Amino acid sequence: MDAANALHGHEEEPTRGLSERDSKILEFERHWWKYAGAKEQAVRDEFDMSSTRYYQVLNALIDREEALEADPLLVRRLRRLRSQRQRQRSARRLGFEV
Repeated sequence: MDAANALHGHEEEPTRGLSERDSKILEFERHWWKYAGAKEQAVRDEFDMSSTRYYQVLNALIDREEALEADPLLVRRLRRLRSQRQRQRSARRLGFEV
């Protein structure tokens, strides 16, 4: 919510176009470090899915325009981290360091 809307009591719907599960996944990614234990266990407890499936859903989610609109800072950060990991994997396969 921006300052103008906060002043007038208008609240934007932050998850416009996203399902409830997608919204919860973005919220989880914002705050997952607050959960006790490993992230994989927190994913299993929170979403009842394997960590592999969670990351498949997350990667598809951060490619969606609705997710970018809902939380641009988080989505851009997750996209940037994904790109870095992809470059590192490619570099390792080619035999040099990034």
